[in-house]
Amino acid sequence: MSHAHSHPHPHAASRRRLALALILTGGYAGIEFVGGMWTGSLALLSDAGHMLTDSAALALALFASAWSQRPANSSNSYGYARAEILGALVNSLLMLAMIGWIVFEAIGRLLRPSVVNGGGVMVIAAAGLGVNVLAAWILSGDSHNMNSRAALLHVLGDLLGSVAAIMAGAVIWLTDWRPIDPLLSLLVAMLILRSTWLLIRQSSHMLMEGVPAHLDMEAIGRALAKQPGVQSVHDLHIWHLGPNRIALSAHLVITEPDHWTRLLATCQAMLAKDFLIDHVTLQPSWFTQRSGHVIPIIEQAEKPHAHDHAPHSPHPLHRHSH
Repeated sequence: MSHAHSHPHPHAASRRRLALALILTGGYAGIEFVGGMWTGSLALLSDAGHMLTDSAALALALFASAWSQRPANSSNSYGYARAEILGALVNSLLMLAMIGWIVFEAIGRLLRPSVVNGGGVMVIAAAGLGVNVLAAWILSGDSHNMNSRAALLHVLGDLLGSVAAIMAGAVIWLTDWRPIDPLLSLLVAMLILRSTWLLIRQSSHMLMEGVPAHLDMEAIGRALAKQPGVQSVHDLHIWHLGPNRIALSAHLVITEPDHWTRLLATCQAMLAKDFLIDHVTLQPSWFTQRSGHVIPIIEQAEKPHAHDHAPHSPHPLHRHSH
């Protein structure tokens, strides 16, 4: 059994972005909350609530990013890379809870409209918009990272909330039509619901060790089976080690044991180049077992049977020679 893997790059830049965004959003969340209470605006209060949960989300993302870099040990042989996936899932669930709260409050405001200071809402929300734009720009530089993307989703939700609050403040200031405040809050909630749900599904799929969505398991199996010297591929598994690392394990039935070292290197290079899989475990065998005894290679060559090459899997991937 052989392995091939590389070490992940440091996440120092990601942590700096998360820390800076945390300072920005956390610092302004309190100001916007006080402003929402003063003006009586649900849009502003919901935006402040977003920023407060953003601060918690960014703190969680920062913690997960740091925790994921802990080295592997005897109790966690793969290390802690999945801490970032877990952080993304928790952040997404927090966002889902926040959406539920906004919808509940908006319906209540539609049934019982309250007085809103439109001018004050516009001023405070405009400042919040600037903070959110800056935080989103900082985090967008690391959007390939699932943990950072979950935090970015919170900030983008805030950004939309700030825009909605500005629009609500302007309408109320000009027309005194107060239902616009909860209506726009509902619109923001619906806009961010889809992205939140997609991230929940993606992080859950990774934690369940599902095949990465961008990879075709059958195509990878066929690519392995096409390598010269491979008769069949069994027990193929592909999963995420972390947000940016993919692992593969498989059992290969080969024709020439003496050529295994060269074949292993060829398979590893192909998987890394064509599919960006950098942690590979391949188990070779050049015999099958029937009734407790080993079938010699010569007998296997003289009497090929499809079921002889698939003792462990009902659907092996075979390579046919012409």
